[in-house]
Amino acid sequence: MKGMLGSIGLSLLLTATAAFAHHGWSEYDSSISLTLNGTIEESGYSHPHGFVRLKTADKTWTVVLAPPSRMENRGLSREMLSVGNTATVVGFQNRTNPEELRAERITIGTKTTELR
Repeated sequence: MKGMLGSIGLSLLLTATAAFAHHGWSEYDSSISLTLNGTIEESGYSHPHGFVRLKTADKTWTVVLAPPSRMENRGLSREMLSVGNTATVVGFQNRTNPEELRAERITIGTKTTELR
C-alpha cells in the first residue's frame, strides 16, 4: 500500500512540475499583432514548441511556433522551416523579451498555416 501511495504521489509531483515548467501565453502582449518578414536562420521542430530564428531587416527574432504534431497536422513540415527559406509570421511579442514572438500563423512560399 505504501508503495502504491508513493507511486501516486510521485506521479502527481511530476505532472505538477511539467505543468509549471510549461509557460503560459500571458507573457505575450495579445493586444498588438505584429507581422514579420524575413529569412529563417535556424529552426527547431521539437517539443513542447517548434521555433525559428527569423532574420528581418531590423533584427533576428525567436519565433515560437506550435507543437510539432499540430504543425504536421496542419501541413507545416520540418522541411518548410529549412534555413534560408523566407517566411512571414503574424503573432504577439513577448512582454519581457522584445525579440521573441509567439506565432499565430506562418506563411512560407504560398502556404499559410494557422498555428493556434
